[in-house]
Amino acid sequence: MSADDDITRQERPAEASVGGGLALFTDLYQLTMLQAYFEERMTERAVFSLFVRRLPPRRNFLIACGLDIVLEYLESLRFTVQDLTYLDSLEIFSDRFLAWLADLRFTGDVHAVREGTPVFANEPILEVEAPLPEAQVIETFVMNQVQLQTMLASKANRVVTAARGRSVIDFGARRMHGTDAALNAARAFWIAGVNATSNVLAGKQFGIPVAGTLAHSYIQAHGDEAAAFRAFANLYP
Repeated sequence: MSADDDITRQERPAEASVGGGLALFTDLYQLTMLQAYFEERMTERAVFSLFVRRLPPRRNFLIACGLDIVLEYLESLRFTVQDLTYLDSLEIFSDRFLAWLADLRFTGDVHAVREGTPVFANEPILEVEAPLPEAQVIETFVMNQVQLQTMLASKANRVVTAARGRSVIDFGARRMHGTDAALNAARAFWIAGVNATSNVLAGKQFGIPVAGTLAHSYIQAHGDEAAAFRAFANLYP
């Protein structure tokens, strides 16, 4: 199921794709369990549900976010030759299993709420129904993406609500933990109602309006604060 919102994968350039190459973004025990499933021929369909058991005091809902990133990952999931070479070097996986892993693709179904939807404790944000090995190996990535983006969207929604109709702009990139978090955060904030972002790459990739003012270094470069503001206002009236 695709996210039915204003930001779709079709709007992203090819270089924005999470694509192949992230198959190893998983915990080792996911892969050792996968080999065990393979040896025991446990390939029946299973259902994995992602939900929050309880919310903090004075929080009665979350804003679901991160689905589109997950869908893109699932559509392109594959283990590269380099991935398989590395796994072989660990000397814990059989040649038979690695050969099977080379052909692994996600064939399951995803059932989810639309991004930006309020969700409550014990209500699934998304459910994955797939052959057991496929549902197992994606667990780490799915939790990583959905939990962070849902948390950020939920916080942003509270800020937007508190603003009472005034514009809210995201300037968070310089404080985020890495580029992936900053880009996905800008997207989550936009879904939650933030009006614009200062992150130009997020604007390009997700079609979010970009906005900004000026840094203190610009004022310092002029030596006179009033002159700096006049110069900037003349260029950007």
